[in-house]
Amino acid sequence: MSRVSLEVTVMALVLGLAGAAVVPAQVLPNPYRQVEGWATLPGGRTMGAVGGVTMAPDGQHLWAVIRCDATAPGRFGNECLDSDLDPVVKFNLDGTVADSFGGGLFIWPHGIDVDSDGNVWVTDAVAEARTPEGTRGHQVIKFSPTGEVLMTLGTPGRAGTGRGSFNAPADVVVSDSGDIFVADGHGDNTNNRVVKFSRDGTYVKEWGKTGYAPGEFRTLHAIAMDADGRIYVGDRSNNRVQIFDQEGEFLAQWNQFGRPSGIFFDEQGRIFVADSESDDLQNPGWEMGIRIG
Repeated sequence: MSRVSLEVTVMALVLGLAGAAVVPAQVLPNPYRQVEGWATLPGGRTMGAVGGVTMAPDGQHLWAVIRCDATAPGRFGNECLDSDLDPVVKFNLDGTVADSFGGGLFIWPHGIDVDSDGNVWVTDAVAEARTPEGTRGHQVIKFSPTGEVLMTLGTPGRAGTGRGSFNAPADVVVSDSGDIFVADGHGDNTNNRVVKFSRDGTYVKEWGKTGYAPGEFRTLHAIAMDADGRIYVGDRSNNRVQIFDQEGEFLAQWNQFGRPSGIFFDEQGRIFVADSESDDLQNPGWEMGIRIG
């Protein structure tokens, strides 16, 4: 990955984080600079909230999920409900749009991953009270690189706890072998679990529940995988990142990242954790920003 593409990814990863009983490392020098007005949308479209971003395997494009309507008041949690705007957008490194798709398929697009074949995976983490049953929401959708729907996981418009259901899936990551890991649970009243599927969408296993102990979660807001195949979960309301193997075995937890809502690894193995929610009310002593390890 080029340094330019890495900087673009880091600057776009303004999502959220968690804190703990450690001293926040937030006074170190910033090696990056912000590029004002980098992304431009066609047709005068206003940039909505960005749910997630990731790099394409070629390192020459950035994929983002943009919640459709940036102007409608009081629409947090269902910004794409009545919109035909494409929420899945592919950017060139100069910030221009190379492609977009997904219009009419989501209510609240949230997490995104691009697998090693270039297929794009997007979660719809719509809140329970905002879901027209049987249509959209509570799903993970797999697209081809050009926007063809290849697979859907979950029951559209219906939250659930079973093997074929999700409740506000926040993020997804796909291993090099094709196994699918879904961070299922955007909030304390959701499932708060990681669900594993085989590459063809067959349920394999799950782990986690709502709680504070290792292996328990309170808002799984992000999920990522390092080069060794370990899984990193941004356990936002517990102010930590938890680490697991691919069978769900707990390995470690890190409490030095604020309120983690976005996690990204570069080719050198550096981790970038985004924190857009720390403040005196939600996480005293911490500041919003991106923490690099």
